[in-house]
Amino acid sequence: MKNHRAATPEILRLATRIASMYFERSMGQAQIAEQLGLSQAKVSRLLKQSEQLGIVKITVHVPPGVHAEVESRVESLFGIDECLVVEVPDAQLDVDDAISQALASSVASYLELMVPTMESIAVSSWSSTLLAAVNVMRPTASGVTRHVVQAFGGVGQPSVQRFATQLTERLAHLSHAEPTFMMAPGIAASPEAKRAIEADAACTHVLTMFDNLSGILMGIGSTAPSRMLRDSGNIFSDRDIEELKAAGAVGDVCLRFFDANGKLVRTGLNDRIIGIEADQVLKARRRIGVAGGPRKFEAIRGSLRGKWISTLITDLDTAKRLIESP
Repeated sequence: MKNHRAATPEILRLATRIASMYFERSMGQAQIAEQLGLSQAKVSRLLKQSEQLGIVKITVHVPPGVHAEVESRVESLFGIDECLVVEVPDAQLDVDDAISQALASSVASYLELMVPTMESIAVSSWSSTLLAAVNVMRPTASGVTRHVVQAFGGVGQPSVQRFATQLTERLAHLSHAEPTFMMAPGIAASPEAKRAIEADAACTHVLTMFDNLSGILMGIGSTAPSRMLRDSGNIFSDRDIEELKAAGAVGDVCLRFFDANGKLVRTGLNDRIIGIEADQVLKARRRIGVAGGPRKFEAIRGSLRGKWISTLITDLDTAKRLIESP
């Protein structure tokens, strides 16, 4: 870096004056150039030089509740595009409920900004946190969004199927897009049943949309079923869960299970899932994963190690634990 002695007195004087006009008086570079009789390129170079000479020192003041350093460490450790860390206030709530509520608000704000930049979005429609997020989300600005697609079929009891479509439908409405529903079970009774269902034209149309996604919005699940899945009648049989655990599964995104290192786990369940395939998930440019809390830690870390997600939205304690045990 240059010091003051590396510049002439005239350069020091001019760089200081330009920096004062730009930073203290909020004048534009074109206005400064006109007033001082310089080219705008010269003004730009001297502004940059004012930092190199130590005339201007830029300090970032981090507001309370923002954890930029923690977010940056997670991004660097796991090679992801973005990490958003949320503080969970102390409350008289179940841990999972408190984390879900805290994440929902931040997810909603994030989606309001990011959704308009994505043309075709798939959404894993069985996440209580994502459902809470879209319920408090405001309509987005007009953007390029055209399609919001349900990532896999409905699951559980018919009486609670509305949750599977509500998330997709509301996100589409808020983003001025067309909702596309997967009118099929999330898991077929057999591989043969799956092939028969996927052969239907309506199902085939949805499946082909997964090849050209701008992004995917996903909850990160653990092998232990969430409360929403339990209340729905839980699509997984005890045998399914035992097979997954025996194969080393720690979590899933869009019903695609992976082990502690993020490697896809293959059991008989894979041959019965109706929805987005693992390679289609990984192909999407933006893969937004939302989860937090001790129950989800192994699943979150596995999803990061396996590159299943490119953006993580999680709670502060989980982010710190990821840094300690990447």
